[in-house]
Amino acid sequence: MPVTVNIPREKWTGAIREITIGATSAEGGTRSRRVTVGGETTLPFLHFEGQIPHPPVIAVEVQDRYPQDWSPLLLEAWGDVLQSPTAWAQKAEALGADLIALSLKSASPDGGNTGAAEARETVQSVLKATGLPLIVYGPGQAEKDNEVLVAAAEVAKGERIALGNCEDKNYRTIVAAALAHGHLVIARSPIDVNLAKQLNILISDMRLEMDRVLMDPTTGALGYGLEYTYSVMERLRLAALTGDSMTQQPMICTVGEEAWRAKETKVNVGVPEAWGDWRERSVNWEVLTATTLIEAGADIVVLRHPESIALVRAAIDRLMTA
Repeated sequence: MPVTVNIPREKWTGAIREITIGATSAEGGTRSRRVTVGGETTLPFLHFEGQIPHPPVIAVEVQDRYPQDWSPLLLEAWGDVLQSPTAWAQKAEALGADLIALSLKSASPDGGNTGAAEARETVQSVLKATGLPLIVYGPGQAEKDNEVLVAAAEVAKGERIALGNCEDKNYRTIVAAALAHGHLVIARSPIDVNLAKQLNILISDMRLEMDRVLMDPTTGALGYGLEYTYSVMERLRLAALTGDSMTQQPMICTVGEEAWRAKETKVNVGVPEAWGDWRERSVNWEVLTATTLIEAGADIVVLRHPESIALVRAAIDRLMTA
């Protein structure tokens, strides 16, 4: 006789906020399309239990300088477009990126020490080169981040870009720029539930609407703290679904940066033969990191290798139809 099995379902009281990046001409911008993430009412990919209205999306990292510190595999894969952020962004769009994550690395005191003028020029040129919504990252040093991200916010007024990173040491300046010019911020905190929540509270206290805040909990790559990252992201998502409004932000993870700093992807000298083919291993390192974090709740993953884009996209498609 057939047996009926009742699948247990959680009844969540909370939901992840929907957040839209980019503005089309009808909204005062110039983007060819917008990207919306969030809106989940259940844990990742439990389609039988709640709504997952928007699939995770892929951002591709583009730098404003030639990335000499990158793995030779990445340099070979992208080729000459790495000499120009506009050509690089166009190639990323052609390969299927949903977003461009422009990193103003040349503003680093150790990487050229460029300033606001150069940031304005680069952001403006990339906005003209691609119709995709834009994320703009500073070099990761608070004082320079403030300088170049404020400039980026000014020149991209009306485009609804995301400014990153907004951290406890500089959130006031970055949030003020977002408020003044109609942008979003990426709230990045050390990998800790309470610190992530506290930063969101501080941003909210400055009267920035929470549907303009993405959350970066800081991530580790495969073999470098990925399990701990997964557990923190899972706890953030559980808190959000049980009604904690200050954890209900879509999450973004800089997968490429983390995966390609690992020894297993960066070098192929003095490594065990059992590690196998360098290129295949390296791409898989990024893809496995990305798919794991997507299953932990990441709504946006920032990738580096061209081949990773299609592989992660295929994984997302399978998860969304499972």
